Amino acid sequence: MRELFLLDPDIVFLNHGSFGACPRAVLEAQQRGQLEMERNPVQFLGRRSAALLAQARTALAAHLGAGADDLVFVPNATTGVNIVARSLALRAGDEVLATDHEYGACDAAWQQVCARTAAVYRRVELPLPFEPERFAARLLGAVTARTRVVFCSHVTSTTALVLPLAELCAGARARGVLTLIDGAHAPGQIELGLDRLGADFYVGNCHKWLCAPKGTGFLHVRAEHHETLHAPVVSWGYVAEAAPAGAAAAGGHTGFDAYTGRSTLERRLQWQGTRDLSGFLAVPAALEFQRTHDWPRRRAACHEAAVALMHRVLAANGLSAIAPDTAFAQMVSIPVRRHDAEVLRAQLFERHRIEVPVTQHGGRTFVRVSVQAYNTRAELDALAAALAAEAA
Repeated sequence: MRELFLLDPDIVFLNHGSFGACPRAVLEAQQRGQLEMERNPVQFLGRRSAALLAQARTALAAHLGAGADDLVFVPNATTGVNIVARSLALRAGDEVLATDHEYGACDAAWQQVCARTAAVYRRVELPLPFEPERFAARLLGAVTARTRVVFCSHVTSTTALVLPLAELCAGARARGVLTLIDGAHAPGQIELGLDRLGADFYVGNCHKWLCAPKGTGFLHVRAEHHETLHAPVVSWGYVAEAAPAGAAAAGGHTGFDAYTGRSTLERRLQWQGTRDLSGFLAVPAALEFQRTHDWPRRRAACHEAAVALMHRVLAANGLSAIAPDTAFAQMVSIPVRRHDAEVLRAQLFERHRIEVPVTQHGGRTFVRVSVQAYNTRAELDALAAALAAEAA
């Protein structure tokens, strides 16, 4: 499996969770799209891309258990969070409720939006060890009459916890509160059924665990909220939206339907100026790669290997897990006694050629290990030995 990727053979790569890794076959599909685009950029971008994007979106939607009309491509999950956060009509005193395990960039987005609108961004502590059965009640118990949005990760970045969301989304809806889920790490790592999950907004990355090219993500929006959202870049879709039915878009782009789209969601969010769309168009190739290689079986094997490594390292250091095994997928956060996170990360890379992040939460330090299908038992053994060597 390692030979199907382009990873440096001299590095033990246990950090798939940060930016993913793309198989050769998927990169080749992207490059074919780029070459095809350059044969006639006007035809490809102006006249064909809308249909090509629709095909790619349909394939992704089927994989995610969603309707294609409720899905739009975005470069990454952080962009999707920003689109939603900046589109909602928050007022002074409104509250956005989150957990204290959220990704820092998304925390920053909400803090800025709340500062601008005089809303309040409030984070609820999820204590460790994590108790999945108490998660929804804990967060819903913090909802007040001022709460407008509940924001939380599907898989937390720093601590790698899989948060059980169905009860949370249903409970928030019953209280008239919107839900925005940051699923950056979820697609490809856990099974998704977005329509069944019922979140109002769900963002995810394709370039992480789905193994698509970098800069590919999606935003899923329940139909009743399509009109709510606005693009960060206003472009031709807004012209088409404002034009009378049947009228051509202004500016000489008659017939360039990539600039418009069939729905409000497409018109506003699909076209934001000229950009390379080949990564989005290669997403079906990533899905096909995983189908060909029996990814559900590989994913289960990776989970088993990850939790086995976690317990092995914990036992060697006399420490306990921060959650039950079922609260992890292919990523695990292993507590260590070291507190100099960046020093430890550098030592693991420079002395042992192991690429793995060292994170911190609540005053504790964790080695966050990603186990992907290309990783071997020997590589996990190498990390265990390196951690033992650097324990002092």
